[in-house]
Amino acid sequence: MIVVHAAAPVDLEINPILNISIFVAFVAVTLFIVIRASRNNKTAADYYAAGRSFTGPQNGFAIAGDYLSAASFLGICGAIAINGYDGFLYSIGFLVAWLVALLLVAELMRNTGKFTMADVLSFRLKQRPVRMAAAITTLAVCFFYLLAQMAGAGGLVSLLLGIDWRVGQSIVIAVVGILMIVYVLIGGMKGTTWVQIVKAILLIAGALAMTLWVLAINGFSLNGLLESAVANSPKGDAILGPGLQYGANPLDFLSLGMALVLGTAGLPHVLMRFYTVPTAKEARRSVVWAIWLIGGFYLLTLVLGYGAGALVGADVIAAAPGGPNSAAPLLALKLGGPILLGFISAVAFATILAVVAGLTITAAASFAHDIYANVIQKGRRDVEGNPVAADPNGEVRVARRTVIVIGILAIFGGIGAQGQNIAFLVALAFAVAASANLPTILYSLFWRRFNTRGAVWSMYGGLGAAIILIVLSPVFSGSPTAMIPGIDIAVWPLNNPGIVSIPLGFLLGWLGTITSSVQESRQLAAEMEVRSLTGFGAEKAVEH
Repeated sequence: MIVVHAAAPVDLEINPILNISIFVAFVAVTLFIVIRASRNNKTAADYYAAGRSFTGPQNGFAIAGDYLSAASFLGICGAIAINGYDGFLYSIGFLVAWLVALLLVAELMRNTGKFTMADVLSFRLKQRPVRMAAAITTLAVCFFYLLAQMAGAGGLVSLLLGIDWRVGQSIVIAVVGILMIVYVLIGGMKGTTWVQIVKAILLIAGALAMTLWVLAINGFSLNGLLESAVANSPKGDAILGPGLQYGANPLDFLSLGMALVLGTAGLPHVLMRFYTVPTAKEARRSVVWAIWLIGGFYLLTLVLGYGAGALVGADVIAAAPGGPNSAAPLLALKLGGPILLGFISAVAFATILAVVAGLTITAAASFAHDIYANVIQKGRRDVEGNPVAADPNGEVRVARRTVIVIGILAIFGGIGAQGQNIAFLVALAFAVAASANLPTILYSLFWRRFNTRGAVWSMYGGLGAAIILIVLSPVFSGSPTAMIPGIDIAVWPLNNPGIVSIPLGFLLGWLGTITSSVQESRQLAAEMEVRSLTGFGAEKAVEH
């Protein structure tokens, strides 16, 4: 029999005053970092790419800070605590995905681009249609990712304050959104990067300390930990094997795996990090550092997830504010009391703030640099008929205004996504990235014949297919845990669209290319190949 602890937050002795004090202290420290970093934000390169001033190890920590989102810490721990083995598949997928990014994308993107993913995709193709499509797919991926982070913020801070009513959680999400806007407006990429570095150090240190504590309780025996988790789980031995979450539909698991493994190489906020280092060598170093940090962290989630199941219990976790996303904070409370809970929750909140700031500046840069500067302003001429270049200062002003708009949309979206497992929401963002961005990136880098029609068909087709299948899936409607539970338009049986939308993105890119008679510039294709492989000329602006 499953006992629902309706008063779980009270029984667990949560101290809202202590928690909010730690939270406010952390916000004050990070704001100080952001303000100091903002002093050097004088140009577009400073605002978008931090002046390319970070070393490989620094950027490696920042990438880890960007990538280890609320889904990695809160969502995966909760998924493992409740569903065991199937929850750990998220960790495996997120980690393996880095091999695709490292081997196929990281260095080549850094050598070819300037500020955004669209710089690479439009390098040898027609600027306007490709940049517009790339900007739209970037905004879509960032929006789905922001939904997950904002929902996680609401659940986390609600747990900190003992708030279990929807209006209170909505207010919390609004406060997070406002803080995010302030961070990005003031600090730009440089301030955001330093927050991500600090956050990555704190997150990995906190997770390592909790992992060692859990193992010590179980005599440093992983087998003993697993036995304790089985004994305290209503699902028994089933949490040690596959099938609890994906056993009913193996195709859903395959679709999720495709999205996780292929999605990272198409995430615009991760790709944008490669532009903050001065050379291709530093880009490679940063990815190697990131893989070690991220890989180590995901191994820790196995112990933390099963530890939460063993020491806290799946029933208590499910009944707490934030549901499965509260597993890691509740484990911290069980281990070290209110002080450790406050620290771990502040670290998790730092995780959310750092990631949403990175997402927001990526989306703002994409709109301002790709749509405003290179689509709207491109082609303007003065009274004598001479081309007028976009004003970099004006571009940054547009980016700042875009930050405000994106922040407001993220607040409303996060309020609507409350109660969803954030690891699951992030998987949807990965599916959109793998469907809309990755095919065009790989074709642009490795297929000389690839042309504008192929790029546009691939991006719009992959994006449209992913979004339509998400709307028609049980994630959106037709179930108690759906985003809109009151309606039922779920005619697509799978929770993740990747198994259809990813191959469709590649197919449309190929089909659009072979059906077009337009010959793109061979000179630009050769230049792009040389630059991507050697880094020669990568420091120059992409202008042609």
